[in-house]
Amino acid sequence: MQYLDQIYGENEISEPVILEIIASPEMQRLKGVDQYGYFKHYSFSVKRNRFEHSMGVYLLLKRYGAPLEEQIAGLIHDISHPVFSHAGDYYFSSGSGAEQKHQDNSFEGYIKNSSLPEILVKYNFDLEYILDDKNFPLKENELPDLCADRIDYSLRDMLAYKIINKDGAEYFLNYLKAENNQWIFEDFESAQKYAKFFRDANKKYYCGLPAGLMFKAVGDYIKYSLDKKYISADDLYTTDEEVLEKISQHLKEDEKLQYLLDRMDNKIEYKNDPSDFEEKVVCKSRIVDPLCKYEGEIKRVSEINPDWQKVIQEEMKPKEYFLKFLG
Repeated sequence: MQYLDQIYGENEISEPVILEIIASPEMQRLKGVDQYGYFKHYSFSVKRNRFEHSMGVYLLLKRYGAPLEEQIAGLIHDISHPVFSHAGDYYFSSGSGAEQKHQDNSFEGYIKNSSLPEILVKYNFDLEYILDDKNFPLKENELPDLCADRIDYSLRDMLAYKIINKDGAEYFLNYLKAENNQWIFEDFESAQKYAKFFRDANKKYYCGLPAGLMFKAVGDYIKYSLDKKYISADDLYTTDEEVLEKISQHLKEDEKLQYLLDRMDNKIEYKNDPSDFEEKVVCKSRIVDPLCKYEGEIKRVSEINPDWQKVIQEEMKPKEYFLKFLG
């Protein structure tokens, strides 16, 4: 199988277990799940899906020589995302995505009820081993460490939103090494540059006001539709378009539903004011502190540049928005 990726270029994929997982209905469903929710009506809209990112994590791990088990874990790591991705942390909860844990919490149960266990058994892989992130330090790490998941989505987003160009993405990949199950930049300059670009993406896209507004609007639209039984819990594990289409059948008869869709489509004016608000929204914030080679040692950016420690402390705090819709 030939697969062309915007970050990693042309790739030949021949491993039978990988090919069968890619072809599974659970993986194919991710083509219909937007990477960050419902950004298509926002000014920084870039259409991307969870399948592209999942393939990217797999290709990144493959490129740097991770074991096949870790490549599999990377490929399937997002398979339990519901429709509109992390917006699920808002329609499944009281409205806070400060941690964005719904997908992680549902991951094991979703996998065990999917077609993947049968595929893994067919090729003699241990499902429980694949499900345990402790076995795969390149694939997954807690913030502010680097991991394949974080590296892929950040480079993909930096490129999509023109923070870097294709040469910039390749620059970071060339300076990045996987050594002793750690991601390490070859020098301080490349590590610090990557960390600063990641901070820019976080501020503007991952936890900025537009993201908070979108998460709240999508969460309210989906929760209301569930309460009215326009959709069921099972529908949340189809695709974005399928859910939108199913709900849309009730728009003419339900004025509140139309109003909530208008909010989601950014047609309703709003303000963000902690002294006059109706709804508080909390967004997860992200920052990284990469390891790099420096004067013959392996150090974090914050150990070389102490000011970065202050940035980490500030950016790791969830961001709060105080919304009042004016329509």
